[in-house]
Amino acid sequence: MTIVKDIEARGTHHCETTALGVLLRHEGLDLSEPMLFGLGSGLSFIYWDSKAMAFPFLGGRVKPFELTRNLAARLGLTLRVEETTSARRAWENVAAPIDAGRPVGLQLDCYHLEYFRSQVHFGGHVVAMYGYDEHDAHLVDTGRQGGAVRTSRDSLARARAERGPMTARNRSFTITLPERPPRWQDQIVPAIEQCAGAFLAAPIANLGHRGIEKAARKVPTWLKRTDDPRHDLPQAAVLMEDAGTGGALFRALYRDFLGECAELVDDGALRTGHRLYGEAATLWTEVATLITKAGESGDARRLEQAGAVLRDLSRVEREAMEALRRLQSPPPA
Repeated sequence: MTIVKDIEARGTHHCETTALGVLLRHEGLDLSEPMLFGLGSGLSFIYWDSKAMAFPFLGGRVKPFELTRNLAARLGLTLRVEETTSARRAWENVAAPIDAGRPVGLQLDCYHLEYFRSQVHFGGHVVAMYGYDEHDAHLVDTGRQGGAVRTSRDSLARARAERGPMTARNRSFTITLPERPPRWQDQIVPAIEQCAGAFLAAPIANLGHRGIEKAARKVPTWLKRTDDPRHDLPQAAVLMEDAGTGGALFRALYRDFLGECAELVDDGALRTGHRLYGEAATLWTEVATLITKAGESGDARRLEQAGAVLRDLSRVEREAMEALRRLQSPPPA
């Protein structure tokens, strides 16, 4: 068995920040999950639907791996990314750094992971791998999925090679800190400004606060969008609330990020954004509850209520980002 030493699995919530936390702590940089999410400008929104999709997708973050690239650029990290269509090469790309004592991040489709609690295809899932033996791979996933877990090497290979929306070609990555990394505290305001600017100036109506407004119009029609509302609507709500695709989880992470920042940066706009994202997290939980009840009862009025809350959310998040865009960088320490 080959195991990287001193790997800690924490009770984290989001897959990509979970993996980043493992890799960065191994390098000696220990940041909270909300701070990783915020410094990576991870918050966003997308309403995505097409005839080829079984049911609409609500995304509450930037696209998979963009957070990692943002964070690496902002903190001056060396991010080495490997992709390949060769199964042999894919395994070599993860085994070599682990053999050298370094954990590896993997992007894959969680459907094939044997420990996963629900079998749903999602090609943007990210885990940290820190060991292997003849039969199994040792991974760190979110707290909800068990933290330190294992899956067979065969299932891992299938998960990494899966093709479809948001998948990558056996993507693996490692992170190295520079000898003199920039102060992460100095990157708070630029990270918030980037996130707010992208959210407010999204190029299409499916994104940002306009995407939430579109969801407000579309969600009331969801009973007509599915042949199995008792399955599809509660599942959408679970993804929003616990997996964070469009709802409370990412808003709560961003609220907590802004709360941590408010202890370091004295700015009224930051406090306003923190307060408003606290409201947003609560409202997203209300949306998920209404969607679940609509699926269970078939009552379209619940979806109309969810649409009304989403209209409020579009306004709340727009006001929050408008405030955060006005942040002033603090003087150098």
